[in-house]
Amino acid sequence: MGRRVLVLALAGLVLAAAAAGFVLRARPQAGPAAEDVGLGGLLFRDMKAGNRLAVLRDGRRVVSARQCMRFYAAARTGVCLHDDGGLIPSYSAEILDARLRPVRTLAVAGTPSRARVSPSGNLVAWTMFVTGDSYTGVDFTTRTSVLDLRGGDPVDLETYALRGVARDRDRNIWGVTFADDGTFYATLATRGRTHLVRGDVAARTLTALRENVECPSLSPDGTRLAYKKRVRSIASGSPWEPHVLDLATMTDRPLAERRSVDDQIAWQDDRTLLYAVAREGGSDLWTVPADGTGAPRTVVRDALSPSP
Repeated sequence: MGRRVLVLALAGLVLAAAAAGFVLRARPQAGPAAEDVGLGGLLFRDMKAGNRLAVLRDGRRVVSARQCMRFYAAARTGVCLHDDGGLIPSYSAEILDARLRPVRTLAVAGTPSRARVSPSGNLVAWTMFVTGDSYTGVDFTTRTSVLDLRGGDPVDLETYALRGVARDRDRNIWGVTFADDGTFYATLATRGRTHLVRGDVAARTLTALRENVECPSLSPDGTRLAYKKRVRSIASGSPWEPHVLDLATMTDRPLAERRSVDDQIAWQDDRTLLYAVAREGGSDLWTVPADGTGAPRTVVRDALSPSP
């Protein structure tokens, strides 16, 4: 009897080892380490690789080991909104260097929504959904913070003084885009309307400029804002279309992309916009000319959160 038990136990170990070996062989191989990717090229969240950061270089998709729910980078500084895992959801804002190594990690409340870095790399901003998980809902709350990496703690933009629109307890701020280390633009929602606001970092003020501008993104030359404009009701399920606003004249132009875009558009250069469009089972990155001409073109399949 003892010998039979021993044989059965050994057989069980062999089967378990074989099964483990099968699992190890079947598991997708990790991409190169984050240090091997670094900043440079088009970075994005790769939905095919477990939401790890990837870079498109010479038409080749290179996947890192770093996971981000939202990501953006500028001037050798990156910000990665990261899911910490665990039974109780928790998230962190990781500040990354040029080789995508974390140099500072902060706990953040809510679910990641937007992230941006100033052109100098000195300031980072992020937006979290504190309640709700979509801008198509009517019952959501956001919290947006700006952090100066040269010193200090994150500052909640709801502590900024508001100018040009009546202050109300019912307000949300999201979608920061930086002009420089002193000025940024963002979206303010209050009393059922959205407003483009200009932020002054030193004075800690928000000044309303124009209605119906969401998720602004400043062009590299600083003259225009790409944004999503509500052209249909939220109940339609496809309320927004991308537009470009001329800051000198405050006139806007619709783009050739007429599908609903729920993203903070990025500028690939002064002439071309880059953004994600959701589809059944995933999301893809597209480009379109910023002057209203041309036609949308797919750049990367199964991708989100572009950072050119």
